[in-house]
Amino acid sequence: MSEVKVNKISPRTACGTTTLGDSGDTFTIPAGVTITNNGTAAGFGATGAASWDTTVKTTGFTAVSGVGYFVNTTSGEVDVTLPAGTAGAVVAIKDYAGTFDTNKVTLIQNGSDKIGGSTDNATLETEGIAVTLVFIDSTQGWLVTDSGLQDEAPTARFITATGGTITIVCTNYKVHTFTGPGTFTVCSVGNAAGSNTIDYLVVAGGGAGQTKNVRNPSTSERYGMGGGGGGGVRVSPGAASGCWTASPLGASPAAALPVAATGYPVTVGGATGSPSIPQACSTAGQGSNSVFAGSSTITAAGGGGGGYGSPSTYDTDGGNGGSGGGGGAGDPSAAGGSGNTPPTNPPQGQNAGPGTSQADTAAGGGGGAGGVGGTGVGNPSPRTSTGGAGGAGVTIGITGSNVTYGGGGGGGAGYPGGSGTVNAGAGGSGGGGTGGSNSPANGTAGTVNTGGGGGGAGGNGSCGTCTGGGGGSGIVVIRYKFQ
Repeated sequence: MSEVKVNKISPRTACGTTTLGDSGDTFTIPAGVTITNNGTAAGFGATGAASWDTTVKTTGFTAVSGVGYFVNTTSGEVDVTLPAGTAGAVVAIKDYAGTFDTNKVTLIQNGSDKIGGSTDNATLETEGIAVTLVFIDSTQGWLVTDSGLQDEAPTARFITATGGTITIVCTNYKVHTFTGPGTFTVCSVGNAAGSNTIDYLVVAGGGAGQTKNVRNPSTSERYGMGGGGGGGVRVSPGAASGCWTASPLGASPAAALPVAATGYPVTVGGATGSPSIPQACSTAGQGSNSVFAGSSTITAAGGGGGGYGSPSTYDTDGGNGGSGGGGGAGDPSAAGGSGNTPPTNPPQGQNAGPGTSQADTAAGGGGGAGGVGGTGVGNPSPRTSTGGAGGAGVTIGITGSNVTYGGGGGGGAGYPGGSGTVNAGAGGSGGGGTGGSNSPANGTAGTVNTGGGGGGAGGNGSCGTCTGGGGGSGIVVIRYKFQ
């Protein structure tokens, strides 16, 4: 065996070709030897294998057997002329910019060579595709042996969207907050490896506390008015955007909402004012609904209005709604309104408390998203009157901070006679307004953008018109992973 040791082998003439061995020869590469290729290894390797040329092609060219090409058709269509067909020849093409669906690649036959048994040229028009073609024989010519799409090895893509007030929380999540009507517009959808679903919070406007129109400022007119119910609260379970704990309500629907590249209308329930001059047998105004018209429409119902208090059969039950409005004081006592109306699962709110017939003076508190409203309490000896407390709301951290929503308004309190202790009903956590008493006789409004119910008016017979508090406006929040 002879041995030749040199540092470089070059052709005899410049740009010539050097042939290694003759047909039928075998060259053995011992274990441990490394061969480094810094050029194009055309035709090198097993049949059907291609070495990829990393210089991106943007204009027409003639392919070389054994080479794969990245083709960019962003600027227009590209023609690729296949090499002369010899058995085992291989060419590969990959869509570099994902634009083959816009500007195609045409594979042009070399002479009479066929493609897939046809004498017609072939086209590549699928976004992101990669194909490998091997020349077999004169009957079938070039056949596709491998093909695939980029989305078979997906990279993470994320939702991009506009609308509302946008904040970034927990580093990787965006929050869109709507305190008034608007549109959540999805610009790109993303994918499962990144994000393609959203979490949501939809809170309706709270119901108004009832107003008392004292027609005769005498002891018989001193009766408490019902507190308004908290707005309904609908919230997703937190599956899409992590880093926050959903409330016990967070299970409807069971998963976060998928999105498409479109605009989704948002309606936010506004503040609901208490009636200026209510009539007997009336109920204060119900809060207005909040709606996110997404892939599944999520509607939260406005809170029920507070009931009227009266020394006779004119006292009224609280109104129904997301959470119910408190019943008015009187004899007989008035019932609290029903929450979760219309019904959702889990419930979007709770029932209200009734007014009392004991001493005929204290109204019920409005229901909250997380708790029922309290019952008005009266005691003739010693003479006391305490309005029912508003039901508690629910605490949700979707905005990056824990905020309580949907508290019920406190019931108003008063008493017939000239002495005694009068206690206004406390507003429920989550924006519920405080009920009125003898002083101050007016109920307070629910807090804006919490869906809190308004407090019912107290029973001070000398105030002329004792006003109830208006319901607080609602809110809609959308959250998703953006990076």
